[in-house]
Amino acid sequence: MKVGILGLGGLGHLAIKFAKAMGASPVMLTSSENKVADAQALGADSVILTRDPEQMQAGMGTLDFILNTISAPHDINAYLALLKRNGTMCLVGMPEEPYSLYPASIVFGDKSLSGSLIGGLKVTQEMMDFCVENNIGANIEMIDIKDVNDAWHRMEKNDVKYRFVIDMASL
Repeated sequence: MKVGILGLGGLGHLAIKFAKAMGASPVMLTSSENKVADAQALGADSVILTRDPEQMQAGMGTLDFILNTISAPHDINAYLALLKRNGTMCLVGMPEEPYSLYPASIVFGDKSLSGSLIGGLKVTQEMMDFCVENNIGANIEMIDIKDVNDAWHRMEKNDVKYRFVIDMASL
C-alpha cells in the first residue's frame, strides 16, 4: 500500500514512522524542498514536491491512501487526484476555513473522503503499545517554561521540528 502523508509537521513526521512500521510505502507530500531530506530520514520511500507540476502529474493515481495533516488553508482537490481508484483521503488537520470540494474530485475514481479526531482509551493504548513494539516516538525539542512565548512565535513561523515539549522541571 502506498500511503501519502500530506504535511511534515507534528502529525506528519509520526505518520511516516507509523506507515513504515505497518508495512506501507510512505510517500511524503510537501510544498517545501527543504523537507525532502527530513522526510527520507524519517522513513519516507519517496517525496512528491506539491509545488512541482511535473511531480504532481507523475503522482496522479498512484496512492492508496492520503493522511492529510495540514491545518492551514489548502486546495484538497489537487491531492485527491493523487489517489488511485477507491482510494481514501483522511483529514486529521483542522483548517479554520472550509474546503472547496469539486464533486468530480471524488466521484471519478470512486474516492472517499473521511476524517478522524482521536480514538478512545482502548485505541490509544493499542497505538502506544504499537509505538513501544516498533520503537516509534515523536521527534521533540525540549523547552523551558520561560521560553513558551518564543516557542509559540516559532510555531507561527513553522520553525518547529516537530514537537515542543515543556520541561516541567523548569516551572
